[in-house]
Amino acid sequence: MQFRRLGRSGLKISEISYGNWITHGSQVEEDTAVACVHAALDEGITTFDTADVYAGTRAETVLGRALKGQRRESLEIFTKVYWPTGSGPNDRGLSRKHIMESIDGSLRRLGTDYVDLYQAHRYDHETPLEETMRAFEDVVRQGKALYIGVSEWRAEEIAAALKIADERGFDRIVSSQPQYSMLHRVIEAEVVPLCEREGIGQIVWSPIAQGVLTGKYLPGQAPPPGSRATDDKSGADFVKVWMGDEILRRVQELRPVAQDAGLTMAQLAVAWVLQNPNVSSAIVGASRPEQIRDNVKAVGVKLEKDLLARIDEILGDAVVSDPSHTSSPAVRP
Repeated sequence: MQFRRLGRSGLKISEISYGNWITHGSQVEEDTAVACVHAALDEGITTFDTADVYAGTRAETVLGRALKGQRRESLEIFTKVYWPTGSGPNDRGLSRKHIMESIDGSLRRLGTDYVDLYQAHRYDHETPLEETMRAFEDVVRQGKALYIGVSEWRAEEIAAALKIADERGFDRIVSSQPQYSMLHRVIEAEVVPLCEREGIGQIVWSPIAQGVLTGKYLPGQAPPPGSRATDDKSGADFVKVWMGDEILRRVQELRPVAQDAGLTMAQLAVAWVLQNPNVSSAIVGASRPEQIRDNVKAVGVKLEKDLLARIDEILGDAVVSDPSHTSSPAVRP
């Protein structure tokens, strides 16, 4: 495993992070989830990402149990707050009330005294940004989180938060967690340039585009039984955007590119996002331990410029790059 600094902070995290969105507490049984976490640890992964909303808070509980007994100082545990965790009007969003209550719930479920990174899971248009930033500052001052970050925020939203932090002397955002893959590049135009200037690192999710970039989905054919595209409970809505025959055909054309690089399709996809110097870590999930062992082989891979150009030529206009695709609900869900 290799490690990168999280932006300009002093925190180093593993180039591959293990994330348990969709899987833990929902798609896979707990013994399999624990086996995946232990496989990640065996491969040198030290960074684990979750959120209070995943599997209705169960994902945090499963991750906490899976990491029990590990030396806490050797791990970086990340979680998030924003999406609903209850039925009440204040069981969501980035109000001071919800942040202060949610961090305590997350710590309890994770079985730890602090998280290394606490992230705003979306931008809250119903809460004054200064209220949110002050609440995060208090979470840090209370020792419940060491750093703060955001997920799926637009460049102008990040810039506004940085301005408040600088004016008030609050801790600055050190990370952004966006979707990023060969097919989904919306951060490149605005978010990445801002973050490079401001010392913010990207912790990217879905580098394999919900499994599509593994090449397992074939044009004109039904998805393989048991795959994510066949399970409404495991994120089929997220993968269907990539399931058109034209996109799947182009993905198949990446096979010789991966072969020339000596990589599997999944390894090529993960290695591709790690070529971006603003990316601190790529989050991978797994329903089987062998998927972790495959993905980590992307660590340290250098893709040559001509190979990157071939990828761009193959994918062409299938790539999503419009920054407007990053958005948060106008009203709390």
